[in-house]
Amino acid sequence: MKLKKLTFVLAFLLMQTVAVNAQDKITWHTFEEAAKLTADNPKMILVDVYTDWCGWCKKMDKDTFTKKAVVDYVNEHFYAVKLNAEDKKTKFTFRGKEYSEETMARAMRVSSYPNFVIMDAAMENITQLPGYREADDFVASLDKLMDTFGN
Repeated sequence: MKLKKLTFVLAFLLMQTVAVNAQDKITWHTFEEAAKLTADNPKMILVDVYTDWCGWCKKMDKDTFTKKAVVDYVNEHFYAVKLNAEDKKTKFTFRGKEYSEETMARAMRVSSYPNFVIMDAAMENITQLPGYREADDFVASLDKLMDTFGN
């Protein structure tokens, strides 16, 4: 009987650990998913515009986007989107027009990487945060934007 209880408790703790760890990452969406999500439940959009060759983009992914403070802040306040500025193949429709990730990056006037385009819940560009940022600076920058433009 005690072995069954111990097994149950250990299984429960393991499931709790898995559930907690599943929330240790930013929830990334496609551009279309973010548009639908914000239409149903308005939030600002954080678009991470990157390229595959960008070393600072990879550093953001590895160092900044893995920090708990960043993960928690972004997941709570934004729908996060990854947009490859050189991807001509991934297509989506936005406001009745077809875009590739590359043409959307150009339409957003992104010219350096990494670059973070902030959109309001109406999917209008508010501003850009260009360049690599460490976790504390990134959260502070986003927090300042939320104070200025947040709902």
